[in-house]
Amino acid sequence: MKTPKVKSAFFCQECGFESPKWMGKCPSCNNWNTFVEEVVARPEEDKQLWKDETPSRRQATPVRLQDIRASEGQRLITEDLELNRVLGGGIVPGSIVLIGGEPGIGKSTLLLQIALSLQGTRILYVSGEESEQQIRMRAERIHGGNDELYVSTETAVAKVFKQVKQLKPALLVIDSIQTLVSDFVDATAGSISQIKECAGQLQRFAKESGIPVFIIGHINKEGTIAGPKVLEHMVDTVLQFEGDRHYTHRILRAQKNRFGSASEIGIYRMEADGLRQVSNPSELLITQKDEPISGVAIAATMEGMRPMLIEVQALVTPAVYGNAQRTTTGFDLRRLNMLLAVLEKRGGLAFGNKDVFLNIAGGIKADDPAIDLAIAAALISSFEDVPVPLHHCFSAEVGLSGELRAVNRIDQRVMEADKLGFETMFISRHNADGLPKEKYRIAIQAPGKLSDIYSILF
Repeated sequence: MKTPKVKSAFFCQECGFESPKWMGKCPSCNNWNTFVEEVVARPEEDKQLWKDETPSRRQATPVRLQDIRASEGQRLITEDLELNRVLGGGIVPGSIVLIGGEPGIGKSTLLLQIALSLQGTRILYVSGEESEQQIRMRAERIHGGNDELYVSTETAVAKVFKQVKQLKPALLVIDSIQTLVSDFVDATAGSISQIKECAGQLQRFAKESGIPVFIIGHINKEGTIAGPKVLEHMVDTVLQFEGDRHYTHRILRAQKNRFGSASEIGIYRMEADGLRQVSNPSELLITQKDEPISGVAIAATMEGMRPMLIEVQALVTPAVYGNAQRTTTGFDLRRLNMLLAVLEKRGGLAFGNKDVFLNIAGGIKADDPAIDLAIAAALISSFEDVPVPLHHCFSAEVGLSGELRAVNRIDQRVMEADKLGFETMFISRHNADGLPKEKYRIAIQAPGKLSDIYSILF
């Protein structure tokens, strides 16, 4: 009997680029010494392990677009309103969702909490990282109950599909993709070829069976999901679970979504008994103060399609150690330098000999240009040591000539500030045109230049 020839290939451990020979520098990600040889044993036929037998490959025939029946699948609605929003209205049958995040951020807790909340829905939770006892302890801490939740600690894909055939679940959870192994690939778990092969089998299983699959993926030191880049192309939805370990809130952000908007976010608060949904994130991110403090301003920003108010804190002090420092937390340092240059050129404020520290309170990372005006107000407030009134809010972009530029979705920003009881909101003059001011209780100020803000507030 003739033995099959063993096929091997070289994979970049950073980006997953495949090469037939070893290379010193990866042509895809330009990293050095990242290629590792892995043995790839391709099956003689495309075996579908989740079926009782291997059917013949069906022939795909072209169909006219007008003849295709467009039908919206019945989504699986969870009790987690934040997840439903991010997914676009619920879990789509046959979809495959990839969730990435830093270790210990709460990915496993989130999926176990969702599985426990789906009462009466048969779910198979496959964990290659925790034992059954550990999962039971976490479930008791969450205080949820689902009699149809089954837990497995299997890591072989073939055996996982056998369990799927026996249980016939309505949802499959994999924790995590880096722990699965396939017999078709002679490589260690977590390698590029194993991740690609296991993800491919799970994708074909989800599409042909109609059972949605949730996959947890580790991230590398750059913050991207570990494994080949093709992994993110194979799945239908890519979610990023992020947050600061020193703060209790977590953000579930959609980076890709074939069944809904990719700009939605869900916000949670980590507590001792699991993750709790945050319906009003603005109250979580704004510090409650009894009296005005200089260097603090409130900005109306958009996280995806969701308006929220964040607190901007600035500290301007004389530089006593030589060169002036510029330090930011949660904001782009180059953007801060630009705003300081505008304030110095157009406003006559000398920041050259001042140390400037800027912080977005709550551990939030903000990149919305609409918070420029709030940052400028906080900087001027700290520079002059004059506090901004407590019930003032800002939302406008600052141009290089000192003009206030219009921002998008200004009506949602104004409504959020009005709902939280703010009395005055400063927006761009170009945003005020056509805005129904009589609709809101909040007073709207619409200056055209940054110098007008200085004369009004200080």
